Amino acid sequence: MQEEKEKQKKQDMQDDSIKSIIIVGGGTAGWMTAAALSNLLTHTNITLIESDRIGTVGVGEATLPHLRYFIKRLGIDEQEFMRATNATYKTGIEFVNWGKVGDAYIHPFGDFGEPIKGIDFHHYYVKLRQNGHINPIGDYSLPVVASKAQKFDYPDTDERSILSTFSYAFHMDAGLFAKYLREYSTQRGVTRQEGIVTQVKQHQDSGFIQSVTLEDGTQLSADFFVDCSGFKGLLIEDCLNTGYDDWRHWLPCDRAIAIPCQANTPPLPYTRATAREAGWQWRIPLQNRVGNGHIYSSPYMDDNTALDILLKNLDGEPTAEPNFLRFTTGKRKKVWNKNCVAIGLSAGFLEPLESTSIHLIQLGIMKLLDFFPNKHCEAVRVDEYNRMMQLEFERLRDFLVLHYHATQRDDSDFWKYVRTMQLPQGLAHKIDLFKERGRVVQYTEGLFLKASWLAVYFGQGIIPKHYDWQLDALPIEQIKRRLDEVKSQVSLASAQMPMHAESLAKHCDLETGWQTPPPPANLSLYGC
Repeated sequence: MQEEKEKQKKQDMQDDSIKSIIIVGGGTAGWMTAAALSNLLTHTNITLIESDRIGTVGVGEATLPHLRYFIKRLGIDEQEFMRATNATYKTGIEFVNWGKVGDAYIHPFGDFGEPIKGIDFHHYYVKLRQNGHINPIGDYSLPVVASKAQKFDYPDTDERSILSTFSYAFHMDAGLFAKYLREYSTQRGVTRQEGIVTQVKQHQDSGFIQSVTLEDGTQLSADFFVDCSGFKGLLIEDCLNTGYDDWRHWLPCDRAIAIPCQANTPPLPYTRATAREAGWQWRIPLQNRVGNGHIYSSPYMDDNTALDILLKNLDGEPTAEPNFLRFTTGKRKKVWNKNCVAIGLSAGFLEPLESTSIHLIQLGIMKLLDFFPNKHCEAVRVDEYNRMMQLEFERLRDFLVLHYHATQRDDSDFWKYVRTMQLPQGLAHKIDLFKERGRVVQYTEGLFLKASWLAVYFGQGIIPKHYDWQLDALPIEQIKRRLDEVKSQVSLASAQMPMHAESLAKHCDLETGWQTPPPPANLSLYGC
């Protein structure tokens, strides 16, 4: 018997797999992490520490299509998720007043046309435009046309159909999403510990985090820790002193006010981002309300002015008090340090102009699973995780900076600054290359693909001087006929789709009191 005990003890000492994980912080980041880990690590003890006395930021309600695959991976029924979170469908983001005051365009979850004879569609569009045909490029994108008509249907599974050429995401209540995942996680063995962490203990030799102590004296230890404590970074910064890269010189907005209001009309199938004097305002339509917020730069606008602008531009009566937030755009110098990974706001913050906040949470979780460590957290895994997350953050940052820099606005000091500021290394090259030859620099890693860059370039007035030279062999009338066919196919496909409100009622079993949909927006607003 003694020999068996000694043998088991030796095996336990040799087994360096992660046996226990502590997640500090709840909210969207904490419970998404808990759900994903508990779904896969069925023999690992997972504890999440949160306190009802500490609020969550909870303003990120617009998502990207990637969230659909996260939900599917967890085995969650999409329509059940939508009913639980008051979700609506989302096919893109409308940008108003960004290139010039009065302009509007939609960044769709889908392509503009398709390559013809191996040449990207937008080169045909540029040649046609240079010959006097100035239809907006959005006329050749099904999700753009359908969004403006307030239409939505699920994409066709037949890749030969034009109805397969788009994707979709959700607008949702982030607080309800966290609540839903909390129930999902606890059913799979995650322990929720109520309390506030007041002390963090590290191993004397390695510096690895050993345990956390709550204000009631409870001490909890684990092999691995996930910091979901928000901007504070309780573990990754307060304990491990990781450091932070401040990106406010490129993204100078550092304040936000969030407030919900009544929903008096059927929800639109897209988010709206309206540029204001020193920042921008978001509008996110849910089933039962509209989420609103004003993100602005404190050196260029005070809080009272920002609140006044927000309240004057709501669709309905506010349903809660305004929530004032302060933040610093940027990221931790290391997202993974020792035996601690930061996920969510504790890892970094990029303003939600392109709905990337929840995506960055999901990305951090998925890459953690890809590089999941043992107790030693070998440097080769940690370093690669940090390298990949650094690339993702930087490329998202550059895409956001493009929105600010690609403007003709000079009506305020804020817009004068962002229009003329020095760009991050490499971004100026990308813009110049597109201006000159219509080439979109592609990443081997990175979230936003060619169609996304094209939406912002054309939408904010960056038009290439030259198209692909191979098109000189094609008569302009032939190109015009081909593009007219694409435009007609898009228009016909959109006309066949049901209204967004009808799809919600059908798929989510909704009984709504929405009024008759307003007529489509003035399509003359939509420039190139």
